[in-house]
Amino acid sequence: MKKTALFASALLIVAACNTFRTQIYEDDLVMPLADGQKDSLFYATSLEYATGGMLIPAMEKMNRAIVQQAFDLEGVEEGTLEEVASAYRENLIDEYITENGTPEEEMGVLTWEDKINGVFTTSYKNWRNYTLSYYNFRGGAHGIQTVSQLVFDKKTGEQLEEAQLFADGYAQPVALLMQAAVKADMEAEDPELVQLVEMDSVVPNGNFSVGASGVQWIFQPYEVGPYALGIVTALVSWEELKPYLK
Repeated sequence: MKKTALFASALLIVAACNTFRTQIYEDDLVMPLADGQKDSLFYATSLEYATGGMLIPAMEKMNRAIVQQAFDLEGVEEGTLEEVASAYRENLIDEYITENGTPEEEMGVLTWEDKINGVFTTSYKNWRNYTLSYYNFRGGAHGIQTVSQLVFDKKTGEQLEEAQLFADGYAQPVALLMQAAVKADMEAEDPELVQLVEMDSVVPNGNFSVGASGVQWIFQPYEVGPYALGIVTALVSWEELKPYLK
């Protein structure tokens, strides 16, 4: 009986060690451009990162890719998450002050917003998806919301690239499948939207996720049409993609 209990406990420990674990790094700032004024810099970051359930080299490789993609800051690629995030924040503050100065009077149009959010979303077979969302406002009529997808190998932590997934010559035939998917979605939502899409721009762009339903590509505002379209997605099933996969 004791041996059985010990064996069961050992299995639970092994399972716990193999369970993928994460934490969330958070930072935020509200900095008035000048004392007593409403014009301010609003900054917020929330990034989920891996802390266990993978071999350490693979986990570090994946986390490093997330940090580099999230902050896109040259010169600090090898720093820790906290170091890179701090450098990004300080650069943002310097840019805000340099661009807008320190006016003595309230301007009312010098507010900036910078928000970064990153989360692990779904898993499919040996791949794990990660979504980075950005909101950037620098004045004007509206800000810009963008989304970037990263796909990682669960074992190695390597980021999956399109060229690793598809065989040579895939770009043109897959683009046609993507365009058909976008057209079908737009027609189902509002047929007039189809006229706004620049279909020639709906091509494999490296911004994709994978799942049981297939591969989904994401296009940012203005990437394939006017701002009114927002973020456009193209989901193509594995069955349709089968002739072009490696």
